[in-house]
Amino acid sequence: MTTTTSAPKQTELVTPAFFLSYWQGHRKLGRKVLAAFPEKELFAFSVGGMRPYSELAGEMIGLASGGVKGLATGNWETTPMLDHFNSDVKMTTKQQILEAWDEVTEQINTLMPQISPETFDDKIMAFGQYESTVRDMLLYLTDNDTHHRAQGFVYLRALGIEPPAFWDRY
Repeated sequence: MTTTTSAPKQTELVTPAFFLSYWQGHRKLGRKVLAAFPEKELFAFSVGGMRPYSELAGEMIGLASGGVKGLATGNWETTPMLDHFNSDVKMTTKQQILEAWDEVTEQINTLMPQISPETFDDKIMAFGQYESTVRDMLLYLTDNDTHHRAQGFVYLRALGIEPPAFWDRY
């Protein structure tokens, strides 16, 4: 019996288009969690000293906005009205947060395809302070959404509200 060895074939485990769909699926579920909150509790309720969900949602909005913009263009600033880093800019209603969420969803749809897969292993300085690679930053953005969405699940359950199914991302 003769065996031959050859170099392993390089294949993509996840294509950029699949990743965009995956991230947006998580964002769709995140929006469902956000929509499930009663207005008052969205801004006032917390568990164990964690921030109210409105603040967590603001962080998710700001990081996704600034992250995708930075990765696509090199400009790491969020859209000014969505800038959760700017304490002067506050969303004070559930509707404002949902609209900002939707705006960032469209921003991701527009900018994500502009991020070249050839740059995924490039080193970057995200937001001028976090050394990473393009790939790792994309994963971080989805991980951050998932982490805070899980906090939202805890809040909703503590409020006696059944959260959306964690697997219902589409």
